[in-house]
Amino acid sequence: MIDSGLFVGTLRHRRFTPVAHAFTYPLFMALLDIDRVPELMRLSRLTSYNRWNWASFDDRDHLGDPALPLRERLAVDATRHGIELPAGRIFLLTHLRYLGYCFNPVSFFYCFDRTDRLHVVLAEVRNTFGGSHRYWLRPDPASRTFRAGAAKLLYVSPFMPIDLEYTFAFTPPAGRLVAHMETSQAGSIGFDATLSLERRPWNAAEIRRVLVRYPAMTATVMAGIHWQALRLWSRGVPVVRRLTGDGVGERAAYGAETAGRTDSAMER
Repeated sequence: MIDSGLFVGTLRHRRFTPVAHAFTYPLFMALLDIDRVPELMRLSRLTSYNRWNWASFDDRDHLGDPALPLRERLAVDATRHGIELPAGRIFLLTHLRYLGYCFNPVSFFYCFDRTDRLHVVLAEVRNTFGGSHRYWLRPDPASRTFRAGAAKLLYVSPFMPIDLEYTFAFTPPAGRLVAHMETSQAGSIGFDATLSLERRPWNAAEIRRVLVRYPAMTATVMAGIHWQALRLWSRGVPVVRRLTGDGVGERAAYGAETAGRTDSAMER
């Protein structure tokens, strides 16, 4: 049974090149039925909708016009990307704001059809430079599980090139969920990340329990990002120059720069 809840577990990162580097962090995320967010945020005195609290959901933290319902914003963006949004339930796996602060490296929208089949997943990716990109993922029909690929378009890590391909794999967010992503270049996998989470019910007691255990989840996430970046830098992993201010449109900028270098070389 898929329903709103708290998902608690681990995030594992593994880098295979140019140096081996791995870590695993404990964390929790919220899984919310997007049509019930205001109602869900009223179930605890510690949670709020569009106003400050220990934990709060703010419409400004996700795609589109925050004045519009989230389903309507998703439909607009799906149409823009040539996707027909299914008519079933949609669940958002995300970090809330904690003590007023939010940073989501990635949020996942699980979009089901009326038969509760996972039809499409939206990965809403953000970097630490103020940029974001949305990857609409449809399952590979040749795969027995939900697997999908996409070209990397947003500059995220200063230690990864932009000309990479993503492969995603998802299980439905039921009692346990796994969300896996790997990057590859010329068929060689250089990095992967895996979320492994187990569901707890969305009620006041469980909300209080996870907030006591993880009182400032999003600040912890941001601190972890910078700590691991420092570790990579200290080990001599080369920094990839960012071509755009916020990392948006980085793949196109990289292609244009590469083409310009090629043309210059041919003219010599």
